[in-house]
Amino acid sequence: MNTPDRNQKIEAYGSAYDLLVTALKRFPQEMWHFKPATDQWSIHEIIIHITDSEANSYVRCRRFIAEPGEALMAYDENKWARDLDYDGQDTAEALELFRWLRQNSYRLIKTLFESVWGHQAYHPESGIMSMEDWLDTYTRHVPDHIEQMERVHAAWLREQA
Repeated sequence: MNTPDRNQKIEAYGSAYDLLVTALKRFPQEMWHFKPATDQWSIHEIIIHITDSEANSYVRCRRFIAEPGEALMAYDENKWARDLDYDGQDTAEALELFRWLRQNSYRLIKTLFESVWGHQAYHPESGIMSMEDWLDTYTRHVPDHIEQMERVHAAWLREQA
């Protein structure tokens, strides 16, 4: 990836909290616990997932930088949602934690030496990944979940009709 493309992704990565909070205003809070199907997540659960994913991203980012070549942790996101009672967790706290984690990593990656972007690590599900792959994955993560939230909202609206 060339530097201007990377810088554009870094800025998109850094603006994810604002993007998420703005998107959440489109969905009435009274429907945040609505699930389109028993095997699908509610907006509430998606918010908690985004934060847990960001906590993993925070650690992965630092492993890429400080311990290149080492393994990254994988996790079963559906098991986490179930066993960590995503439905019972506080979204305001989760959003604040997401904001802090994302902002902290954003500030860090803005200052990386060019050579660090080539660092690699092993992910049990994805194989060898580079720091560039990490940035690409987490730049897309929040927009992808906003699209998921829009589908949940559309399903809720259909049920209201």
